[in-house]
Amino acid sequence: MNKVRTGILGLNPLLDGGFNENSTTVVIGRSGAGKTTLATQFIRRGLHEGQEGIFVSLDENKEQIIREAVEMGWSDILGYLDDEQLVCIDASGREFSTFIRKELPAFVADWKGSNARIAVDPLTPVMWSTKDPYEQRDLIGFMLKQTRRVGTVLCTLEEHGPGDLTNPETVIPMYLADSAIHLRYQSDGGHVRRELKIVKARSSRHSQEAHLYHIVRGLGLIVEPGNYRRTTTSKIPTLLRQMLRDPRVPKDAADRIEKMLEGLTDDDFRELKPEQLLELIRQEYGSD
Repeated sequence: MNKVRTGILGLNPLLDGGFNENSTTVVIGRSGAGKTTLATQFIRRGLHEGQEGIFVSLDENKEQIIREAVEMGWSDILGYLDDEQLVCIDASGREFSTFIRKELPAFVADWKGSNARIAVDPLTPVMWSTKDPYEQRDLIGFMLKQTRRVGTVLCTLEEHGPGDLTNPETVIPMYLADSAIHLRYQSDGGHVRRELKIVKARSSRHSQEAHLYHIVRGLGLIVEPGNYRRTTTSKIPTLLRQMLRDPRVPKDAADRIEKMLEGLTDDDFRELKPEQLLELIRQEYGSD
């Protein structure tokens, strides 16, 4: 699986190298959490590598998006706009069902296979355009499927409610996307605490921890590694291969499981112990 570097300092190691190419990621957070900043960083990282960028704004107008980028210290974005390497689509105020069903496919047909980076900021107006959860799922699913044909997609989503990601307008995009990142932002008496949690990342090893992050002008989001360290040791798979020689495990089952262990490291097993796994294997494949 080819990886796309995110452009966010400290995030790539937590995602086993970055986002999967041609995948969809949804970034969820309250107002002020830094979602648009993260989306802009993602786009700029691609621009610096010669990739084209497409920024679809469903809320703020194009001028506001550019103004915020310049205020963050990213005035180089103006040059990419002039060179048409960056395209901004202002879809704010439109009838979103029509935009997604009729206008988006025509745009995708022109850009299909360009390996661009696409940011959609935010998905919230699409969710609010209908109260029917089936229609919401259909619209978001169609949008993600279409934009993924162009390249790697990152969408933002406003978080409302208790912050436990159980709100229906949060659950649907999180379920449909390949990856989901939660930006938790709390302000108490002037003290701001920001935490990033990777909720899921399909086909990728990723950190299970919550990581502190900061927003710095010019650098954008910076994520602290915390205690997370990706290791490449494979003591557990090696030991498990030896234990599979147990005569109570049929040889054909042992051979299949050995193939499953290829490429795994100790991190993949987390708290599981080889002895526990062997006992489970015996229960599944062994004779009574």
